[in-house]
Amino acid sequence: MIDIKNCPSSLQEGFDTYSPKGSKLLFSTAKVSPILDFHIDEFGDGGDIADAMRRISVSGVQEKFPALVENGRIRIARDGERSTHILKPAPWDRTLRDRKLIPANEHLTMQIASQVYGIQTAANGLCFTPDGHAVYITRRFDISPAGNKLSMEDFASLVGRNEQLAGSQFKYNSCYEDIAKAIRRNVAAWMVDMERFFTLVVFNYIYANGDAHLKNFSLILDGQDYRLAPAYDLLNTSLHVDGDDFGLDGGLSPDIETSDVYDRTGHPCRLDFERFATKIGLVGKRADKILDGFMTLPEMAGHLIERSFLSEKMKRTYLRIINERISRFCRPEKG
Repeated sequence: MIDIKNCPSSLQEGFDTYSPKGSKLLFSTAKVSPILDFHIDEFGDGGDIADAMRRISVSGVQEKFPALVENGRIRIARDGERSTHILKPAPWDRTLRDRKLIPANEHLTMQIASQVYGIQTAANGLCFTPDGHAVYITRRFDISPAGNKLSMEDFASLVGRNEQLAGSQFKYNSCYEDIAKAIRRNVAAWMVDMERFFTLVVFNYIYANGDAHLKNFSLILDGQDYRLAPAYDLLNTSLHVDGDDFGLDGGLSPDIETSDVYDRTGHPCRLDFERFATKIGLVGKRADKILDGFMTLPEMAGHLIERSFLSEKMKRTYLRIINERISRFCRPEKG
């Protein structure tokens, strides 16, 4: 059995189950058990999944199960039922380092994004199999309170990338400026969502999410207009696989002059993100305010890492990786 000492959703201290606040946000109900009454078997490898591992993707090879809550218990949705949640156990692939901690990694990274940086995210948490294995659970934001499915499109579709045109790795075949252009084309209040998008791009770099590809950003219909969907699939991929700084082959933009730091070290610094902000139409003072928030590790982020369900060793590694990214980010240009 798992020894729960902090809320498996909000990571609030002193709870052996979901806190009232965490439960309401994740389930819209006061009492849900974090212990599943069933096991989720790991799946063996198959050709399509093995082929995907040629890239750095972690979430792309993760099995996902539709779920809902009934009588205070989480269960798998049956055929024909509209699920309200998604369950993601640890991926089957044993080449991933510390793969069984991937659910805890994603949960922690999503909580940091939301609680520390104010990034709108899908409600999320952890639940546990009877033998104590962590399973990531997220609430579907494309299902309305009335149970209707909301229209949603990912940016692979919006920028015109698909397997037929660009091959099996199509979702990586772009740059973040392409997403920004699609936001301007499709979102009426584009400036507000551009700031949200920019914040998320910087967050993904600092928190080493090397799997932030086209299908991990989406627009969702909000009333009569499309808006940037809440963030999802955020995790520190460097804990499990070796990869590049960005999840898209083209990086921020191929048309931006790279900083001297980028040229010397192969890693971007704040100046590169400042130039990217200008390229996508953000006001300088607004972009600076966002970037200022990533110059140091916020104390609250450290607290959340400590309260997370990662192993003690993995907590230290997670923290080291983020501090290294911040150090890169803060490197000054040579005079």
